[in-house]
Amino acid sequence: MRPNELNPLFASVESLTGVGPRMVVLMKKALALPPGVTEPRVVDLVWHMPTGVKDRRAEPSVAEAQPGTIATLKVRVLKHRFAPRGNARAPHKVQTEDDSGRLDLVFFSIDPAYIARQLPEGSERYVSGQIERYNDTAQMVHPDYIVPPERRDELPMLEPVYPLTAGLSGKVLGKAVRQAVQVVPELPEWLDPAFQEAKGWPDFASAVLRIHRAVDTADISTGGAPWQRLAYDELLARQLALGLVRLNLRTQKGRQIAGDGRIRRRIADALPFTLTGSQKSALEEIAADLAAPHRMMRLLQGDVGSGKTMVALMAMANAVECGTQAALMAPTEVLARQHAESMAPLAEKAGLRLGLLTGREKGRARTLLLTKLAAGEVDILIGTHALFSPDVVFADLSLVVVDEQHRFGVGQRMALQGKGQGTNVLAMTATPIPRTLLMTHYGDLDVSRLTEKPPGRKPIKTTMPSISRLQDVVDGLKRAVSAGAQIYWVCPLIETTETSELAAAEARHAHLIQMLGQTVGLLHGGMKAAEKDTVMAEFAAGRLNVLVATTVIEVGVNVPNATIMVIEHAERFGLAQLHQLRGRVGRGDRQSFCLLLHEEPLGKTAEARLKMMTETEDGFLIAEKDLELRGGGEVLGARQSGMPEFRVANVPGFEELLATARDDAKLVLSQDPELATPRGQALRSLLYLFECDEAVRLFRAA
Repeated sequence: MRPNELNPLFASVESLTGVGPRMVVLMKKALALPPGVTEPRVVDLVWHMPTGVKDRRAEPSVAEAQPGTIATLKVRVLKHRFAPRGNARAPHKVQTEDDSGRLDLVFFSIDPAYIARQLPEGSERYVSGQIERYNDTAQMVHPDYIVPPERRDELPMLEPVYPLTAGLSGKVLGKAVRQAVQVVPELPEWLDPAFQEAKGWPDFASAVLRIHRAVDTADISTGGAPWQRLAYDELLARQLALGLVRLNLRTQKGRQIAGDGRIRRRIADALPFTLTGSQKSALEEIAADLAAPHRMMRLLQGDVGSGKTMVALMAMANAVECGTQAALMAPTEVLARQHAESMAPLAEKAGLRLGLLTGREKGRARTLLLTKLAAGEVDILIGTHALFSPDVVFADLSLVVVDEQHRFGVGQRMALQGKGQGTNVLAMTATPIPRTLLMTHYGDLDVSRLTEKPPGRKPIKTTMPSISRLQDVVDGLKRAVSAGAQIYWVCPLIETTETSELAAAEARHAHLIQMLGQTVGLLHGGMKAAEKDTVMAEFAAGRLNVLVATTVIEVGVNVPNATIMVIEHAERFGLAQLHQLRGRVGRGDRQSFCLLLHEEPLGKTAEARLKMMTETEDGFLIAEKDLELRGGGEVLGARQSGMPEFRVANVPGFEELLATARDDAKLVLSQDPELATPRGQALRSLLYLFECDEAVRLFRAA
């Protein structure tokens, strides 16, 4: 169970003074709560990191105070000048002074009695806020702080600036955060003492305190010692958690699969091409893992068009050769059906029995399929999340292939594994992932990379026409359609809105029908599954020349005859998305083209993105550039919900900290896999602090 000293951190924010139900609602909007957490807790305030700082340390005299600066002044209250009755717009002014001159404090729309209590005539007060000049008199409009001399220490001389939401002031949130910080207990040190000393880092509680109650502006810098310490803690917790999950899976006995190769030979003989060198290498690595006594946990990383599906089919054939079953899980129905269709001809020639299970299979057809599956009469089951259903029972599942792995969390991966005994897992992704992110998010997996494209594929010619040349582009498409080409036209939105100038798929569809005739289809995420399938089938069969779509076509759509990709407002897309979209063409032996239609002028980052697309098709190079341009926290995109975001660790020197954290976690687990030593026990607290639940659950089960 969680150590008792951490329990106050995981209490509701309502346990803090001055935080009621209304504040809780506002905090839910302002705080970045982790997945699965619906109500803000004290720890969420601790991890609500500042974006800047207001420096109130300047304490000039009134005469020395410079307009436009923030200053803290000690003044005497002279008199109140109340706003005339009936004139709500007139300000309430309070004249104050020090020995050097006069300062007017100005308030609008405020209760005069409240101000009179805050600033009694004849009293001394410290006021802090922005200095302005009005008619040669210094003034401060709505001071941020007003405190009597005896409460001078309540004034935050370096005040953190936090992300807010409408209705929640920085002052109110700051007060709650300061209370939350006081709840952080003194904890046993989990860092290696020599490493901590070399870095000059404070202990954990001091690091938290120095960020939220800074004594120097460097304390709030992401490059400063307190923030770097907490960033390292978060990375170490993540690496330790992944290492523990991996260790747990490695110690679990897996199904040893070593087929005789007869089905794989039939598949290879039926192929119209030979496998690439990297496909053969990946298959050797997978075969070695499957033959080993422990569970396979491998990620197959292949750029668009690199032949991942063929590797998956061969791996599953290996399982079937041993008399067991395999399953392939895809994130969407379109992709699941496409896998089934592309594998069916080869499976038939090789004598493999395929089944397809999505949310659309119902009634007698579903019952019959599940009966066959349970009886072992289905060798490979392809499907979506429907595979998780309790009534889906395998006779003997030994291998699970998870396509577009980033769409599924560790928990979902484990749930499907639970359908068999010692089930092996092959995860696949078409998103080329930089080494840094592999270490961060896939530390529980071994990695195989497909770096070649099948023979005969020609490079895609990519250009960057301005949107002002739209008519020229459409005229060119007319000629291409006449010559038998098929075209994708991708738009960022489904329908036009008053607040956005982005091209809408529905509006562009209507426009292209006028220009190119009735053979223009429309595909977007707002359509029903059956409608989507009908449109895709029409396009695949060549009955539609042009398909106007949103990014719903980004992953897995395969029409070899489509040779032109137009991406409208390309400057609004990330590099990874542009690369995935371009990968929908260039799948046959004909020359393909990609047009990045963009609005001018381009910003520096957008221009760098689009130029990179014209210079290379190497998805791994593109992924590294994407990481450089966008940073590790967002490079894989919000849509990839299986990816945990960092709360603290998006800092300068991220890669170096991550590499050190990974090495540290490996060393710890090699020497103390049960985390039983004093440092190991301290590290358990770290796992709880950063809510690395998968690793924590392993301890509970132990």
